[in-house]
Amino acid sequence: MHGPALTGWLLVVLCAAAGVYCLLRSRAGAERDRARRVRARGEALMALGMAAMALPASAVPLPGWTAWVYVAVFGATAVWAAAARHPHHVIGSAAMVYMALVMTAAPAGGGHAGHGGAGGVPVLTGLLLAYYAVHAVASGIRLIPAPAVLAAGSAPGGGVAAVPRPELLSACRTAMSMGMFTMLLTV
Repeated sequence: MHGPALTGWLLVVLCAAAGVYCLLRSRAGAERDRARRVRARGEALMALGMAAMALPASAVPLPGWTAWVYVAVFGATAVWAAAARHPHHVIGSAAMVYMALVMTAAPAGGGHAGHGGAGGVPVLTGLLLAYYAVHAVASGIRLIPAPAVLAAGSAPGGGVAAVPRPELLSACRTAMSMGMFTMLLTV
């Protein structure tokens, strides 16, 4: 990733943790529903791919053909997501393909992960930035617990019950959206 190495490493850790969580979720007993397992695997692929693309170029030089591997993997993922009718995954995979294609246009030695300074199409980058900004805010809002109001006298000491903690899955989705936003800023 182009830019401060610390930002790249923080994105690597964040995205890798989200990817591992999604892989574990795809195998968990609570996720017996096939559609949820498949979606969790898609999210894991996206998160781990983001972690790979966020590696700081100064610390981890990658071969020039790496961008084409990203294009192939995330192009296939976009086709799969379109067939499975997962529009968010289609947009995410297409954004990864876009960043990888920008990476192929980077001058030799200019870095990797679409962060080589060649730049992308400003309008497309802006649209993707807007999408991920809205998605991050919307998924972040879902993390705010709503108070559960009980009938008067049914809760000890008042009428408001304890609210369960926000789901870790929503936090991972919020973090991944913020990660994509950050990566797109450097295109």
